[in-house]
Amino acid sequence: MTDAPASAPSDVPADDDVHEQKAVRLGKRDRLIAERVDAAGGAYPVAVPVTDTIPALRARFAELEAGDETGVTASVAGRVVFSRNTGKLCFASLQSGDGSRIQAMVSLAEVGEESLQAWKELVDLGDHVSVTGQVISSRRGELSIMVSDWAIASKALLPLPNLHTELSEEGRVRSRFLDLIVRDQARDSVIARAKANASLRRTFDEHGFLEVETPMLQIQHGGAAARPFVTRSNAFDADLYLRIAPELFLKRAVVGGIDRVFEINRNFRNEGADSTHSPEFAMLEAYQAYSDYNGIADLTQELIQNAAVAVAGSTTVTWADGTEFDLGGQWERLSMYGSLSEASGRTITPETPLDVLRALAAEVGVEVPEKVATHGKYVEELWEHFVKGSLERPTFVMDFPLDTSPLVREHRTIPGVVEKWDLYVRGFELATGYSELVDPVIQRERFVEQAKLAARGDDEAMRVDEEFLRALEHGMPPTGGMGMGIDRLLMALTGLGIRETILFPLVK
Repeated sequence: MTDAPASAPSDVPADDDVHEQKAVRLGKRDRLIAERVDAAGGAYPVAVPVTDTIPALRARFAELEAGDETGVTASVAGRVVFSRNTGKLCFASLQSGDGSRIQAMVSLAEVGEESLQAWKELVDLGDHVSVTGQVISSRRGELSIMVSDWAIASKALLPLPNLHTELSEEGRVRSRFLDLIVRDQARDSVIARAKANASLRRTFDEHGFLEVETPMLQIQHGGAAARPFVTRSNAFDADLYLRIAPELFLKRAVVGGIDRVFEINRNFRNEGADSTHSPEFAMLEAYQAYSDYNGIADLTQELIQNAAVAVAGSTTVTWADGTEFDLGGQWERLSMYGSLSEASGRTITPETPLDVLRALAAEVGVEVPEKVATHGKYVEELWEHFVKGSLERPTFVMDFPLDTSPLVREHRTIPGVVEKWDLYVRGFELATGYSELVDPVIQRERFVEQAKLAARGDDEAMRVDEEFLRALEHGMPPTGGMGMGIDRLLMALTGLGIRETILFPLVK
C-alpha cells in the first residue's frame, strides 16, 4: 500500500486514519527488517549512498531542457513528499531540508520487476529514500533521476499532514518539525535568523568586538527590570535564578579590560507571553568602552541595516504579508519628554509633579499600579499611550526618566534625565541603549532605591549586587551599551509574530 497525496482539509489525518496507516507502516518496517538480515539498521540503515545534494544538482543542471540526458550518474537522498505509481513507471518527489525537490523515476526497464514491486509496496509519503541513477530532464522538463538503484533511508511510521492546506498557527508552533517539512516560510524564517546572526557577528568583528559567554544560572538576578525564574541547586544547597540579562557580567568584562564585548544569549523572564514577548528569548548585548549612547546608537543602526542586507539583499525588507518596509537611511532621534509634550498638548518635564501626571493618566485611562507609581513610570506609560502607536519608521526615543533607569548615567546637561534610548521599529521596542553608569557610589544609591521598590512589592525591581559593585569600585571606563532581542529583530525583518521567529517556542 502506498499513500496517495494527502487531501484531507485538516492539519493532519483523522485519528482513526492515522492509527490504520501507522499499523500498515509498522508492517512494512517489519518486512524491511526481515529482508535486510545482513544490513545494519534494518528499516533505518546507518548510511545510504549520497554523492550530491538536491539543491546542488538543481543549480548544476538549471539549464537542462525537456527530454535531455546528461550521462551523469548521481546518488541523492530526500523525503518523499509526492508519489504516483503506474504499471511500469513510478514517480516520486524527493525534498531536501531547504525545500528543494527532484523527481525520482523508478521504471521496470531500469530496476527490474522485483525492485519496482518493492518500491510500490514499501515506499510511503514521508519516507526518506536514497536513489542512484542518471540525471535527466523528463518529457515535461522536470529535473529527475532515472533510478537504477534505491534504498529506504528511514521509514516514516506516521503520515505527513496535507501538503496543500496550511497548518493552523497552533499546529505550526506545536509541531514545528512538520511545519518545516511542509511550509516554505517556516524554513525561510530559520534561514533568515541564521543569516541575521551571522551578519551581527561579522559587523561586531569588523569593529573589534569579542564574543563571550556569561552564566545562565546566577546567584542573584540583575541587569533588567524583570521577574526571574527561580530554581534550586542541590550541589550548592541554594536557590538560583535563570538569567534575565547578561548586563552585569558583561560590564565586569569591561572592567577587566575587554573594551569591546558582546554576547548572543538566551534569557528567561517569568512574565506574560504575547505577540511580542516570550518567557524564553534570545538577546544580543554589547558594550563599547570610551563610547556613549550616541555611539552605541550608530552601531545599533549599522548592525540592523547590515542584517537586513544579509537577509533580504537590501535595507528594504519584504514582510510575510507582502508589505515592504524601509530600514535604510539615518533614523530619527526623538526626545521622550518633548514628544510626549507635543502629543499630549501638555508641557511635561522631569520637574512635572507626580500628582499632575497621575491626573493626566486618569483622564486618558492609563493605569499605573501604586507599588511602581513613580514619576518615571507615569511618564513612560503616558508616552506609550500618546506617542508609541504613531511611530512607523525606525526611531530612537531618547532621554528617559532617571528613576526607571537604575543602571544608566545621568544626562550630561538635562537634570532628572538619563542618557538612554529605546529603538522602536514597526511600533514595538526592538533595542535599548545607555551611556552606562560607571560610578559605584551612585550605582549603590540606585540599587538601594530599587531595593525599596522591591520591599513595596515590585517583583521586577533589582537587588543590591555587592559583587557587581565591587567590580565597579576597581574602575570601569566610560561605556556605551546596548541590548536587542534577536527574536524581535527577526520580527522587524520578516513581519512575523514572535512565535513564528522562534524555532521551538514555549507552548503550554
